[in-house]
Amino acid sequence: MNIRAKTDTILFARDDAAPVALRRSPGLIPYPEALALMEAQVDAIAGNGAGEMAWLLEHPPLYTAGTSARPQDLVEAGRFPVFDAGRGGQYTYHGPGQRVAYLMLDLKSRRQDVRAFVRALEEWIIRALARHGIVGERRDTGVGVWVERADGQGAEKIAAIGIRLRRWVSFHGIAVNVRPDLSHFAGIVPCGIAGAGVTSLLDRGVNISLEEFDLSLAAAFQEVFGPASDIETA
Repeated sequence: MNIRAKTDTILFARDDAAPVALRRSPGLIPYPEALALMEAQVDAIAGNGAGEMAWLLEHPPLYTAGTSARPQDLVEAGRFPVFDAGRGGQYTYHGPGQRVAYLMLDLKSRRQDVRAFVRALEEWIIRALARHGIVGERRDTGVGVWVERADGQGAEKIAAIGIRLRRWVSFHGIAVNVRPDLSHFAGIVPCGIAGAGVTSLLDRGVNISLEEFDLSLAAAFQEVFGPASDIETA
């Protein structure tokens, strides 16, 4: 796998200074509950000018299928619940120890460019990982963030990205493997890439809590997407 060609850093700040609300939910949030909240917030932003939100949470163990998911990539269909996500991408695992961040951002007030938005999400993750001494990379294998194997023979995925837009408001987002049970990825072909492997911050020797990693996400978010509130737990 080759590293994708480097380009200028893509920033996605708004023209005004309206801060994005950073919200963190404790506990394990059922997937249907999360999807319903995202749908409601997106409609409120698109229709009523509600404020933007970045939502930090964990899910119980489950698999989600994106719009490009292939049936053969669900290796163990009965292992965990499977949900049709409606986002782009293929199969992804979510579970405890993985920081999921759902972004409900109004791209009309930022930049109406889906490809650039995905690269901005990658940039956000890369900058957050760098605060813990981990070098995240873009790869031509697919969307997401990768970490070079210790033996130099390829890379393993540390973060996945899957988004959807409605009237140019984004939802779904990113999933960063902070300290999940990596064996749970065995029930799928993650993101449709056989043999690529997955890793985590803990697997790379960085033993931190999700709450600690949230501080890095919050700082990196402001660098890429502009002003944001302090993290509110609710």
